[in-house]
Amino acid sequence: MKFILQISKLIAAVGIAGGVALAFVNVVARYVFESSISWASELTIYLFLWSIFFGAVYCFKKDAHIAVDVFLLKAPPKLRKVLMLISLFVTLVYLIAISYYGYKYVLLYIDLGEVSVDLNIPLWIPYVVIPISFAFSAIVVIGKIFTLFKTPINEISFKSEADELMEEMEVETMLKEVHKKTGGML
Repeated sequence: MKFILQISKLIAAVGIAGGVALAFVNVVARYVFESSISWASELTIYLFLWSIFFGAVYCFKKDAHIAVDVFLLKAPPKLRKVLMLISLFVTLVYLIAISYYGYKYVLLYIDLGEVSVDLNIPLWIPYVVIPISFAFSAIVVIGKIFTLFKTPINEISFKSEADELMEEMEVETMLKEVHKKTGGML
């Protein structure tokens, strides 16, 4: 799984950096030299798409996707673990389905032999990101399911996003320092 995460981060970073650089060069070419690169816009879109889809793989590992956690915050620990497992299983089914149908979609484009307008490449090349990235995401979610399943209930920590931000920013420590320095005036 480490390889999947590393390759996903690399593709996401190269995609976003390449897309931004290409868009910048195209804007400079258009406004400074009054001549744009004809295929730049299409390639920029493909680079951003690949970046987004592979960035999503990494977000599964870091729990960075949007989640509705109202029930989890209020639930007792045993129920919380069950709800988290159900959520991961539903996510896994969705990821596998999209990966499978994405694969079928790519096969259709291979059979049709369609090519992109500006780059003149087979359209299955940019679309293959769907089955690959969703399969990678499914593998990451399977790892999360096994980890959660093996973790004892009392060791499962679940914090709201606000609590995580407070910890990350060390707000409590800052407030104590402010209180100390101001003599409790603030």
